[in-house]
Amino acid sequence: MSTVAALIGRILLALIFIESGITKLLHVAATQHEIAAVGLPSALAVPTGVFELVAGLCLAVGVATRLASVLLAGFIALTILFFHSNFTDPMQVTIALMHVAMIGGMFMVFATSQMWRSFDRMRVERRGEITARQAEFEARAAELRAARAEALADAARSAEPVVVERRVFAGGTVDEDGDAIPETRRSRWF
Repeated sequence: MSTVAALIGRILLALIFIESGITKLLHVAATQHEIAAVGLPSALAVPTGVFELVAGLCLAVGVATRLASVLLAGFIALTILFFHSNFTDPMQVTIALMHVAMIGGMFMVFATSQMWRSFDRMRVERRGEITARQAEFEARAAELRAARAEALADAARSAEPVVVERRVFAGGTVDEDGDAIPETRRSRWF
């Protein structure tokens, strides 16, 4: 149940940034005015909107969630510093505290980012599956080599001579040990 709560929380936090980024991009003039009012270059309006939108989408979908959460926590801290630093105004204090809570949410996303329903997590699981499959294949190949060596050792110990049939396949490949596998192809398997 906690993974479902973490997923829902991550999506709800992401919605704040997605909505804010879209609003900034739809109302560029108003965003430029607000940014210029605190002494920052008004040219930051569009990059800020794009950043919020992309980072929010990454957070919602679960792609690069740790990076997105760290960048958004820094962005929120800068927002408090530049836009809500008048702590004599009770409204600004309330808004700053809400932003501090959002930074806490970003740290929680960072801590739980490798959880269920995240592309990052699925990628890690897939790598693990591939590694396990390769290890299983190599173990089977080692068992086959051991069984073949054991059979050859048993045959060498027996009194009966072992006759190995030599076959020539198309393309000039030769089966030297009578196992019906051309020697040039076996090197790819073992």
